[in-house]
Amino acid sequence: MNTRKRFFVQLFALLPATACTQVKWVNVDSLYGPLPGSVHVFKTTDSLEGKPFIAYYVRAGLTDRNIAFTVDTTLGRRLTPSKFYEKNDKPLLLVNCTFFNFDKNQNLNLVIKEGNLVGYNNHSIPMRGRDTFQYRHPLASAIGISKKRKADIAWVYTDSTLKAAYARQNTYTPYKDSVAAYPYKRISRNTISVLSKYGAMKNEESLLTKWKMKTAVGGGPVIVQEGKLSVSNNEELKFAGKAINDKHPRTCMGYTSTGDLIIMVIQGRFPGIAEGATLEQEGRLLIELGCVEALNLDGGGSSCLLVNGKETIKPSDKEGQRPVPAVFLISRN
Repeated sequence: MNTRKRFFVQLFALLPATACTQVKWVNVDSLYGPLPGSVHVFKTTDSLEGKPFIAYYVRAGLTDRNIAFTVDTTLGRRLTPSKFYEKNDKPLLLVNCTFFNFDKNQNLNLVIKEGNLVGYNNHSIPMRGRDTFQYRHPLASAIGISKKRKADIAWVYTDSTLKAAYARQNTYTPYKDSVAAYPYKRISRNTISVLSKYGAMKNEESLLTKWKMKTAVGGGPVIVQEGKLSVSNNEELKFAGKAINDKHPRTCMGYTSTGDLIIMVIQGRFPGIAEGATLEQEGRLLIELGCVEALNLDGGGSSCLLVNGKETIKPSDKEGQRPVPAVFLISRN
């Protein structure tokens, strides 16, 4: 081996494993058809950084008027994705989305259906230990599609007293205080700003503008911004400690600069068969598919994607599909 070749071999060996996530995807439209011309299904069984890996993604054209993007949600109960599928006249695609409370079967994230808020973010998180009377106030992320079929990912504020959601295009480090409710109070026609006494943000950075989305679902954290890996877990307070590096089944969604919506599910918790992915691995996979923005959605046992009613990944719960309170849908027009 010559000196130059040896140098590059050694250099490659020193690269961090996390930089090598590229996998080969195979088109499996024939297994899930019939499909509109702008919708395609892909599968991979390539290893991910040397570990067994199974994942699917769907690419759908946002501007295709032959398909429609919407959501469905329940009140005080949960349904399996297959039951949502039957309830919604057998849509083309159905995938889990929001995090939720098991005790109350309640969404913990924003849901917008036909322009109306039907699910709300949890904006106040109680602290632990010596700070049990303190609360931290993050903004949660969401992905939305406007009437003009433009996708956007933003950090969003919701309140049941408001008719609209309000958003900002960048996040901030959540602050803590003793107020159990999120302290946004002053409302004008187009903006909401933080009362100065809370002091975490100033001037235009404190402004939240009305988020005019026809369809939207929340989750978090954001994992891709401006086409680059950018995990906002510390700002959204989704996963504690080293959990950000754990491998799990995943559901995620993003969009490309060319106007495609990408919906991905990753199988996990099957040792030796499909071990899942970390948030960073998930983000890199979406970047390789051309996503300029993307966010993580509820994963684990909730992860499930149906195309024409057929399962893609195998859910990790031994009972099969986990009942969830909300789903994202693509239907035929």
